[in-house]
Amino acid sequence: MERAGAARAMKVFDAAETQSALPFDRLIAALRECFAQGCTVPARHVHVLPVPGAKAITSLLMPAWIDGAFYGIKIVNVAPGNAARGLPGLHASYLLHDARTGTPLALIDGDQITARRTAAASALAASYLARDDATHLLVVGAGRVARLLPHAYREVRAIERVTVWARSAGSATALAADWHREGFDAAAATDLEAAARSADIVSCATLSPTPLIEGRWLREGSHLDLIGSFTPQMREADEACFAAPAAVYVDTEEALAKSGDLLTPIASGVFDPTTLRGTLQALSRGQAGGRRSAGERTVFKSVGTALEDLAAAMLVFRPPPPGLVS
Repeated sequence: MERAGAARAMKVFDAAETQSALPFDRLIAALRECFAQGCTVPARHVHVLPVPGAKAITSLLMPAWIDGAFYGIKIVNVAPGNAARGLPGLHASYLLHDARTGTPLALIDGDQITARRTAAASALAASYLARDDATHLLVVGAGRVARLLPHAYREVRAIERVTVWARSAGSATALAADWHREGFDAAAATDLEAAARSADIVSCATLSPTPLIEGRWLREGSHLDLIGSFTPQMREADEACFAAPAAVYVDTEEALAKSGDLLTPIASGVFDPTTLRGTLQALSRGQAGGRRSAGERTVFKSVGTALEDLAAAMLVFRPPPPGLVS
């Protein structure tokens, strides 16, 4: 029995342990619950660390807490110079604390938290916005988040077919082969327009500075999910994607001030931010409605929030009883 006041050893969860603790069915449910409950999410801190003889590192500090429960902070270091060193350009770690005492509870792999909660947030949005009979998913991109999207979407829709397009045809082909081995009917596409015109759901997870998806390609009743473009300089979709009568939703209202995908159509008058249908919190609380008809075209734009990181970290730290693990 733990004695009152005794120090608790901080747990450490590596990448494999973090991934194992975050299956998409439970992670999507945890995000829904946390958005409905709410938590405190201050503005992120951004610091630039000079690197002699190389490009500077940008360090992001993303805190969030639930009063009297948990306090967490994610540190994301973006190091553009790492490509020349043969290293990943992004590293992240997550430190979870007891919000009553400030005691550190766990150090968790931040890369796994970020990738998995990002894919799960898109699936959560799709549970409200994609047609119930959506079966064909197009993934645009072939990176860490992109490869998770079919697994996340399969928890909320009966995905039967997955198509992937990437600037590197070789990367798209390799990813489709991986998905095929994992049980998906998957194929790489070379014609992005044709792939978008036939898809029920189009999910983009890229770092593109210019639009990849055109609104005129999107079929009636489709759902467009935009994960990249988390800065004003990035865009994955053209202005027509947001033009009326498209129903536009965001993860948080911060997206209206941060994403180039939204800032450009707002500036040109194509999209009026007062017509925004809702956020993930409003959807999760039942304060905003989702898709209104089978023919409606929906758009979800995310930029990420520390709430999602905290929800994932709490799930890692407090896994369900063994009998509930699937």
